[in-house]
Amino acid sequence: MGADGGTSHAFSSGGAHKLYRHGHSPVHALPAHCKIAAVFCFVLVVVSTPREAVWAFGLYALLLASAAAAARVPAGFLLKRLLIEVPFVAFAVLMPFVAEGPRVHVAGVGLSVSGLWGAWNILAKGTLGVAASVLLASTTELRELLLGLQRLRMPPLLVQIASFMIRYGDVITDEMRRMRIARLSRGFEARGVRHWGVLAKSAGALFIRSYERGERVHLAMVSRGYTGTMPVIDATTATRTQWTRAAVLPLAALAVCLLGWTL
Repeated sequence: MGADGGTSHAFSSGGAHKLYRHGHSPVHALPAHCKIAAVFCFVLVVVSTPREAVWAFGLYALLLASAAAAARVPAGFLLKRLLIEVPFVAFAVLMPFVAEGPRVHVAGVGLSVSGLWGAWNILAKGTLGVAASVLLASTTELRELLLGLQRLRMPPLLVQIASFMIRYGDVITDEMRRMRIARLSRGFEARGVRHWGVLAKSAGALFIRSYERGERVHLAMVSRGYTGTMPVIDATTATRTQWTRAAVLPLAALAVCLLGWTL
């Protein structure tokens, strides 16, 4: 019965995730594989742009803002989720101070010229890449993302691993929450090193439970005819019009990139 429940949860859990914002915009309506391909090409173009073409990155930001407006995704929603790149921002801020080469003085502080360009390169391209990815996740349900990767001929094993990792992340999180409540109900609070033993035992128990759940789910799948590949239940196709709409963003970015190399 546990195996059946685990299998049912794995494949029937909802397609919504925390980054997804429900809507009925033209961007939401595009097939997932079209959006994934468009975002990949857009990021590839952004990375290929020379860092000295500062104006080009401003145009890229405008293109993403237009896509967000078409998707009816508020700016605050995107900006809040861009906080994920804070560690990269911290690294970029340190580069002008630690990089070698010619230096320029700003407010009495000596900064490396190559470090400044490197910091700008990381901040500009990294922020645009993260923003494009967040916009993709905001307009595409999790199940559709996985099906889109499968449609783009991503190695099936990688798609399956990603699917189980994402779907069982919530299961493991719930298990951790229940174990924490159980400890609190017994008056336990971790306040120092002497409590690390209890936390270590809890982590070990969580690992064993997760491993056993995975085994039960695998046995249930094998008993239902699983041979290493998942059946494609919903074969989503895209029309030429949908591909054309999805290609607007990367093609516009490509035009900007070519101008950046020639001007």
